[in-house]
Amino acid sequence: MKTLVVASLQLQTLGMNGSKLDFYFKNAHSKGARLIVFGEYVLNHFYKELANMPVSMVREQTDKHLTLLKSLAKLYDMTIIAPIVLCKKNHYVKAIAKITSKQIAYYEQQILISYPHWDEQNFFVNDIKPLKSPMIFSVDGFRVMVMAGFELHFPKLWEYVREKKVDLVVLPTSSTFGSHNRWREIIKTQAFLYGCYVLRANRLGEYSDKDIKWRFYGDSMLVNPDGEVEMMLEDKESMLIEEIDRRSLQEHRKVWQFEKALQLRL
Repeated sequence: MKTLVVASLQLQTLGMNGSKLDFYFKNAHSKGARLIVFGEYVLNHFYKELANMPVSMVREQTDKHLTLLKSLAKLYDMTIIAPIVLCKKNHYVKAIAKITSKQIAYYEQQILISYPHWDEQNFFVNDIKPLKSPMIFSVDGFRVMVMAGFELHFPKLWEYVREKKVDLVVLPTSSTFGSHNRWREIIKTQAFLYGCYVLRANRLGEYSDKDIKWRFYGDSMLVNPDGEVEMMLEDKESMLIEEIDRRSLQEHRKVWQFEKALQLRL
């Protein structure tokens, strides 16, 4: 296929209620969407809230949403990318699920935030080990790579985009603290340098931590290989539905020839 219709869902945490999802999926399906992506901490609560919830409740939340998304994937024949919290005994793993009508596969985030005010690395039990390729798969002939939001900052993972000839990087995020401009510029730059589309889904909502208010601001977007924003959502619940075009990918690679320049020097 020469084009692929993709969708980015911009939502607050759903908790145990996923009743509104069918409305969005039906709309995306009517416009030909074949891939739909959620932001981080939409199917589960923000990690700081998880600390005060029973593990059994988190497990129920995860299982309920995975079951629902599996049925929606089958009903509407879509591939769904959804960050999810997996329960291993009494511990949590931060992962991203790829859900189709046939199966569910998981990518466990490799690099987690580790700062005093935002320390996912010590909350989750994801392995710390040498980096490997993120999850890569095909949808209608387009090569798609799933990258967790914080992993955007690490060039080693972007090298797989060029090595594996990725057409679209799917980027679920939970960005906050007024970081709009920084995220926009990094995404635009990476899309241009690696000659790919980037589809970001950033969550909405707020979390208050003592005197600090975490405001998740949306800004979900599709950026093309020329580093241009084709569509961006604002700070309200919404869904982005756009088309990616193989001709744009081919033209960018032909004009700039970054890969060819590197191949001559191997």
